[in-house]
Amino acid sequence: MADALRAYVWIVGMWIRATMTYRASFVMLAAGQFAVTGCDFVAIFIMFAHTEQLGGFRLPEVAFLYATSGCALGLADLLVGNVERLGRRIRDGSFDVMLVRPVSAFVQAAADDFALRRLGRILQSTAVLTWALVALDVTWTWDRLLLLPVMIVSGTVIFCSIFALGAAFQFLANDAAEVANAFTYGGNLLTQYPPSIFAKDLVRAATFAIPLAFVNWLPSMHILDRPDPLGLPKVFEFASPVAALLLALVAALAWRAGVRSYRSTGS
Repeated sequence: MADALRAYVWIVGMWIRATMTYRASFVMLAAGQFAVTGCDFVAIFIMFAHTEQLGGFRLPEVAFLYATSGCALGLADLLVGNVERLGRRIRDGSFDVMLVRPVSAFVQAAADDFALRRLGRILQSTAVLTWALVALDVTWTWDRLLLLPVMIVSGTVIFCSIFALGAAFQFLANDAAEVANAFTYGGNLLTQYPPSIFAKDLVRAATFAIPLAFVNWLPSMHILDRPDPLGLPKVFEFASPVAALLLALVAALAWRAGVRSYRSTGS
């Protein structure tokens, strides 16, 4: 694990140095992503120009959901988002090269072509989160303060695991990046909004099938002092680390099984 982490840092450092060679280009690309992802929040802001509440949630509360989900996805996309290109590497045979190197293939796939411009999404979500924290009418007890960073870290692990599961699926489908995107970027879009506006069957699926509810819905119910729409036991609001760990384990097993089933180009 330590060797894999060192290799990841080394590869990422190499790509960052390459990116900083063209700093103006990096700044423009990051600013562009900041602006493009910010359009999602502009749409939410426009909604609240015509209504005071959305599913019983006020604008600062929806902004809190939007920002925590965006931070988690942004960090996951920055750290391991490039694994979604695995299908292309399988087709052109470049994944074979990764397998013969003395470094984890997953580390190489995740760190290769590290896109520092994705910081734009993280900075935009952080800006919205800062505003939401100021605007929220919440009593910040020690458990709420502690739950906030735990929620973002756990959400990042959950999205990283979904990226890894999507990559593992491509060993079978060869080109299934859009399938994975339905659960990563689609999951981000889902968790930007209050669970109360969705059908309970969808909320159950996002809790027990693909644990997207643990990214921010369930812990946010405690932070915002809102009732859980499914009426689950209170312990579920603090279970994001457990859900993240279990999903990461499933993703690791799926990736290992995918690599073992790989039969080189054309498989």
